[in-house]
Amino acid sequence: MGAATDAHGWLALLLTPKLGIGQLKSLGLEPGEFAGLAARNRSSLKQLGLPEPMIRAIQAPNPERLDACLRWLDHPDHHLVSIEDPLYPPLLKTTVDPPLVLLVHGSIDVLVRPQIAIIGSRSATPGGLTHAAEFARQLSKAGFVITSGLALGIDGQAHRAAIQSGGLTVAVAGTGPDQVYPARHRDLAHDIVSNGAMISSFAPGVGPRPGHFPARNRIISGMSLGVLVIEAGLKSGSLITARLAGEQGREVFAVPGSINNPQARGCHQLIRQGATLVEGADDMIEDLQAMATELADTLRTLLPNPGASDPSVNDIESTQSSPDVPQNADMQRLLECVGYDPVPVESIIERSAMDTQSVLAALLQLELEGLVTAHAGGRYSRG
Repeated sequence: MGAATDAHGWLALLLTPKLGIGQLKSLGLEPGEFAGLAARNRSSLKQLGLPEPMIRAIQAPNPERLDACLRWLDHPDHHLVSIEDPLYPPLLKTTVDPPLVLLVHGSIDVLVRPQIAIIGSRSATPGGLTHAAEFARQLSKAGFVITSGLALGIDGQAHRAAIQSGGLTVAVAGTGPDQVYPARHRDLAHDIVSNGAMISSFAPGVGPRPGHFPARNRIISGMSLGVLVIEAGLKSGSLITARLAGEQGREVFAVPGSINNPQARGCHQLIRQGATLVEGADDMIEDLQAMATELADTLRTLLPNPGASDPSVNDIESTQSSPDVPQNADMQRLLECVGYDPVPVESIIERSAMDTQSVLAALLQLELEGLVTAHAGGRYSRG
C-alpha cells in the first residue's frame, strides 16, 4: 500500500458516487484533509456544504463493497495509491480532476517512471500490429514505460512487445482491479503485472461500462509524457484519447498510413490538426527524453534534503571532471548499493536504509543519467 495511506478513509471516498478532487477543493479542502473526511461527524460534513447523499455515503460506505475493497487490498501485490501519496503519478496529478485513488496490481514504482502511451485500433491491420510492436520495443529499450489500455489490437500488441523486449508496461483498466476486460487478455494481464502494473480508478467488482472508458483514457494520457496513435478510424476512441492528451499539454504523435486504409484516416486527421508525424521511434525519443528529464527534476523533490551533505550541491548534474559520479551524497550512496547483476528494488532499499519513495526517485534519476539499468520485475543493475 502507498505510503501514509489511510485505507478506510480513501476507500470511503472511492465508493462515494460523483465525488472528485474538484468538488473537494471547491469546499475549501486541501490535500492532507481528504482522507480525514470519513472520520468527521455529520455536522462537520454538512457545514462543508456536502449534499446529504454524499454525507451518508462517506460516513457509511456500502459494507459489502467496502469489505470487497479491503479483501482485495489484503495481498502483497495490491496497493492503494492516493493523490496525497508520493508515488502517485506526478504528471497525472497536474491534470484537471485526477482520480483521488488508484488501485494498483503490480509494482508501484512504475507509476513515477517516464511513460509513453501507445494506442490505436482494436481491429488493427497486420502492418499496424507490426508498427506497434516495433515502436514499443524501441521505446522500451530507450527506458520508457509503455502505457496502454489492454484493449484488443494495438494496445495488446504494445503491451506484449514491451514485455518481450525486457521493458516495463502499464495497463489502465476500465473495470475494477479484480477483473480483466477483454477476458481473452487474462494471460496478458498476468504478464503485465509481472512486468509493470495494472491500475484502475474503479473499486473491485465494477465491470466494464461504456462510461468508464473515457475516464480510463484520461488516465492513460494524463500519466504519459506523450501519446502515440497507430491506426485509428475517424470515430475511434483513440482520437478521444489524443484530444485529451492535447488538452493536458502532452505531445501527440501519429503514424501515417496508406490513403486506402480506413484505419489510417484518424491518424491523418491528427497530423492535419498538428500531431507530430513519426515514421520510427527515433523521431520521438529525443523529444521524449528531454521531457523525461523535466519529469525527473520534479521527482527529485522526493529526495530528502537533496544536497544536504554538501550545501554547494543542489542539483544532480554531470560535470567534466567526474561525468559518471552523481553529485548528491544520497545518490552516490544508493548507486553503491546497486550491483552489476540485477537486484530487486527491495534489496536496494534495505541496503541503503533510505525510504521507498526516495529510492525510487533516485533510481529514476540514475537511470536517466545512464548509471543504472532497469530490468523486468522491478530489478536494477549498474548501467
